[in-house]
Amino acid sequence: MPHVVTERCVNCRYTYCAVECPVSCFWEITSPHHMLVIDPETCIDCEACVPACPINAIWPDHELPDAYASWKAFNAQHAKQGKNVTEGSDPLPTAKLLEEIQAEEKAKGLAVSEPSKAS
Repeated sequence: MPHVVTERCVNCRYTYCAVECPVSCFWEITSPHHMLVIDPETCIDCEACVPACPINAIWPDHELPDAYASWKAFNAQHAKQGKNVTEGSDPLPTAKLLEEIQAEEKAKGLAVSEPSKAS
C-alpha cells in the first residue's frame, strides 16, 4: 500500500520526508498546487516518511481520513510531473505549523485523526 501526501502539504513543502525515503518516490510539483507528492508505483510502504513530516501530511492509504481521500488519486496523477526530490530544502515561506493546520481543519468542521506512525 503506498503512502499519500495530502492537502496539508500545499504551499508548505517541508522536505524531511523526501530525505528519509530510501526509494526516491517524492516529487515536487508547482501546479495545480506547490507541494510534494508520492509516486505510488515507487513507494515501498516503509513508513520512514510519516514521522519525518512535521505537519503529519502523509498517511498510509489504508489510514487516509475521509476528508483527504481524493488525494490518493491526486498523488498518482501528478507523480513524476515535477522534480524528483531526494535532498532537503527550505520550506516555502507560506509553510504552516501542525497546530495551525489542525485549527483550520477544526474550523472547517473536519475531525482528522493523525497518522498512526506520526511522531
